[in-house]
Order: sequence, then C-alpha cells, then structure tokens
Amino acid sequence: MTQLALVIDLNVCVGCHACVTNCKEWNTSGSAGPMVDQNPYGKDPTGTFFNRVQTFEVGEFPLTETLHFPKSCLHCEEPPCVPVCPTGASYKRKEDGIVLVDYDKCIGCKYCSWACPYGAREIDEQQKIMKKCTLCVDRIYDTSMTEEERRPACVRACPAGARLFGDIHDPESEVSVAIREHGGYQLMPEWGTNPANHYLPRHKTKMHIREDEIERAANPLKIDSKLPKPSGDEPSLDDVSSF
Repeated sequence: MTQLALVIDLNVCVGCHACVTNCKEWNTSGSAGPMVDQNPYGKDPTGTFFNRVQTFEVGEFPLTETLHFPKSCLHCEEPPCVPVCPTGASYKRKEDGIVLVDYDKCIGCKYCSWACPYGAREIDEQQKIMKKCTLCVDRIYDTSMTEEERRPACVRACPAGARLFGDIHDPESEVSVAIREHGGYQLMPEWGTNPANHYLPRHKTKMHIREDEIERAANPLKIDSKLPKPSGDEPSLDDVSSF
C-alpha cells in the first residue's frame, strides 16, 4: 500500500517559516479553508495552522545551538485520532495513507486532538471544526499542474530543500533513500502510532571556544566605560535636544 509522507532534514532547516507561510496561503484559499486568525497579535494569539516551526535552544552556554523543528500531522499508519472520532469524520485513505477530516461530519468535539500525542490538530474557532495537514491532497492530484508543481505547498516553498515528499513504502523513492542513507527516524515511536513522516537527524557540530572568546573583546560596554564622561553639571545630549 502506498504511504505518502514528508521527510524533514533538521540539519538543513533554517527556521525561515517559508513552509508555514506557503501552507497557510495555499490551504486558506483551498478546500480546507478558510484558516482564520482571530487574534494573531494579542497576548493569547489564536489561529489555525497546518504546519508550525518550533525553535529551541539546546545545550548550555557557551556550547549552545539553535534547533528549528517543523511539525505537522505525521499521517500515522496507526492513527489514534481515527478510532476515537464518534462520527467517523477522521479517517485514513487506503489509496495513499493520508489521514483526513470530513468537515461535513466533524462536530468539533476535540476527541481526536486529545488522542493525538503530537498536538498536530487544531480547532478552527470560527467554524468549530477540527483541521489538520492534508499533504495538500487537492494539489498533488491536480492534473492541470505540472509534475513539479504537484507537491505539497510546504515542500515547494522550502528554500533550503529541507523537506522531501514521496511514498515511504517504495524502497526506491527519494524519501525512502533519504531515510535509509541518513538515519531517518520517527517522532516518539514508543506511542505505537507508526508515524509516516520522518526526520533526518542533525549533525553535531564540534565547537572550539577559547576562554577569551566567551566575552567579546570589542564589547561596546567595555569601550564606553573607558571614554571620558562629562561632569554632572554639564548638559547631556538629551537635555539640549529635547523639545
């Protein structure tokens, strides 16, 4: 059976969010849309996204690194979100393994989001239905597009080539070769969900930092402290330039 999936190279991802933006643009105007942003800039931002990039700092100073971790629905081969759905709105397609939501059947009960160990599903607060990554199913089968264009929007947008798309059950596919040759792994396999999406691991970079490099030699605070300062009786720049 075909199992379409994404393979994400964490060693290449630069956290630019191009995949997030293009995903949002394509899907908000497609069959999955609209994807609303009710309060995107407030204290408690709300909005519906199919793909997010989480950024972490790992390690301890001064040996720290930044990790960009894209995450969306993993299209599990044993999806826990499907059997808990009381209306059958969540389902897995036999022909390509994509996990989808039938919006006409969804009642917004959130059972599927509670069952998903990856937090990949998001409720649309305006329509009160659950939404998630569809692997751009309305795009990858669109014969009016060229073969190059018939890939998920996030894959098309990635400027670094960190995202691959294909059939992981085909041993000769680009994604299968990448998993096999670069040590691709599943996210949280201990849950038994057998996620289809895989990640390619980051290569640890050995950093050599000398003691004198921890604090900048040209630290402007150090330089300023050595400059002559006016006495307290003399007017400052703020005093003479204020209105």
